[in-house]
Amino acid sequence: MKLKPPEMEDPGLNVASLIDMTFLLLVYFMATASLIKSEADLGIRLPGIVKQAVSVDMPDEQIIEIANTGVVFLNGRQFGQTDSDDLSDLSYTLERYRASSEASGNKALITVSTADESKHQRIIDVLDACAGAGIENVTFASSK
Repeated sequence: MKLKPPEMEDPGLNVASLIDMTFLLLVYFMATASLIKSEADLGIRLPGIVKQAVSVDMPDEQIIEIANTGVVFLNGRQFGQTDSDDLSDLSYTLERYRASSEASGNKALITVSTADESKHQRIIDVLDACAGAGIENVTFASSK
């Protein structure tokens, strides 16, 4: 007796389980995704210059005097030594003066007064300190 093999159905793809899995993944990603605000929507305030509550009267100009010995004075305060080219303290003070002048809406003005026999290199050192501080309005006083 000859047995017939059972008839096989055409193999098919069960799409229902694939659709279910796709929806489960979609729900998973929607639930775990976080909403990100764009940068334009964030209320960030950048640091800036603080307005002064009380106005401070700034002097119109600062006077730098160079003595015969090479000592530098800014409004009577001594900066540097006679043998030192380092005027970093003067440069720092001038930077603060420029920043406070700009905050009050004024220009930083420097007048350099030199003694008759002061060295030219010391005058160049003072001008370098002014340039390092960002001060462009420098004038020279006539000798007395």
